Amino acid sequence: MAETGEGLPEEVLALIFRHLPLRDRAAAARVCRAWAAAATCSTVWHDTKISCECELEGMLPLYLSTCLDHVHNLRLEFEPSREVSRRAAIELLMVLEGRALGLRGLRLECRGEKPLFDAGRDVLEAVHAVCGAARELRHLDLRRLPFTLDDALVLQAARGCPELHSLFLDNSTLVGSVGPGSVLELLEACPRLRALGLHLASLSHAILEALAAPDRAPFALLALRCACPEDARASPLPNEAWAALRRRHPGLAVELELEPALPFESVTRVLQPAVPVAALRLNLSGDTVGPVRFAAHHYAATLRALEVRAAASAKLNAALEELAARCAALREVHCFCVVSHSVLEAFRAHCPRLRTYTLKLTREPHPWRPTLVARLGDFSPPSPQT
Repeated sequence: MAETGEGLPEEVLALIFRHLPLRDRAAAARVCRAWAAAATCSTVWHDTKISCECELEGMLPLYLSTCLDHVHNLRLEFEPSREVSRRAAIELLMVLEGRALGLRGLRLECRGEKPLFDAGRDVLEAVHAVCGAARELRHLDLRRLPFTLDDALVLQAARGCPELHSLFLDNSTLVGSVGPGSVLELLEACPRLRALGLHLASLSHAILEALAAPDRAPFALLALRCACPEDARASPLPNEAWAALRRRHPGLAVELELEPALPFESVTRVLQPAVPVAALRLNLSGDTVGPVRFAAHHYAATLRALEVRAAASAKLNAALEELAARCAALREVHCFCVVSHSVLEAFRAHCPRLRTYTLKLTREPHPWRPTLVARLGDFSPPSPQT
């Protein structure tokens, strides 16, 4: 009797299996020899997403352990408040420590609520271990970890992962514990780093100067989150330093996220004219109209995405209309408050590259869904019916 997968080449099966969840890949590997060979080949596992919420429960450890050697980019999801999910994530990271030579990208995402007073030491220790072993790691994304990241982790990444191209530490913690000194060491140890996510308190004038150094590799993205008390107390960064950085890296994009913890005087220190802001997210407890007008006047050439969470007002509507008229390169705008019809028409009229927007004219039940903008040529004609 012919085997189930005899009619399909292994490379075709692999292309199919790479889109399956972990549990279904394991099931496919038990069907026949041909499917087992395809389900465990490197093509299937090169880019892998694993959810410890459900997929690892009942998973065959030997099967998963065998395939970890083929994982280059791993996205690991878990729920820290569920002991089973958390333990599975930590165990997987510890196993990965011994098999990390081929790992190129690691992204950790927490789901659900973090337990109160949970410092996440067990999770962070596992991340430390992986960073110490993954010498070829190119991308490390910790934005969705709700724990306080510190200098020790940054220094471990600097010493253990010299090939880093991107590192994102701009998570939603209420305490910032990464100092500018450790970031400077990171930049020196990782000369190919071209994308960096930080809390504002982790940035300094010296870091901007290091990034603008003549021998520095092209730098593409700086994501800054301003959300904790340390960010509010951060020293101002001179506009001249931003201008020098922009001249050194003409393609640099800066993403700014300003949260309620930032007082008005800190907002005015952060928003410097020379910053090449490509994405601006405003969720301020105070004035929002001023920052929107500032963006309209100084970021018209660079702004691609705007998100505003504020109370509706006539002044805000006027500021948004001005921004729409000036920022023609906008690709998305999301306002989580009711806006006037003239605001909607302004963005439609003046922003030809707009792809998605959230501009509600009346109150709607949450969550508010964005509107996708259909452009000529976006869709292929329907195929003839048979």
